[in-house]
Amino acid sequence: MAFKRKFTPKRKFCRFCADKNLPLDYKRPDILKDFVTERGKIIARRITGTCAKHQRRLTTEIKRSRQMALMHYTTVHSTDVKKKSI
Repeated sequence: MAFKRKFTPKRKFCRFCADKNLPLDYKRPDILKDFVTERGKIIARRITGTCAKHQRRLTTEIKRSRQMALMHYTTVHSTDVKKKSI
């Protein structure tokens, strides 16, 4: 009887711990958009692989960037919404 090998996924690592020069700042939406879905949800750390410390800071910086209008709250905009005539 042959034993099946269990699938071992590639180990995830925190991008910010690995590269100390990678800035985690609200003024860099090009970096922050990698951690947000198309619908605007912040991706969980178990999926992205960031550590708890950087995930908390990442969440704060994404919210700050949205507030300053550097990032959209959502990237999908509905075209079905039409203006009502008065």
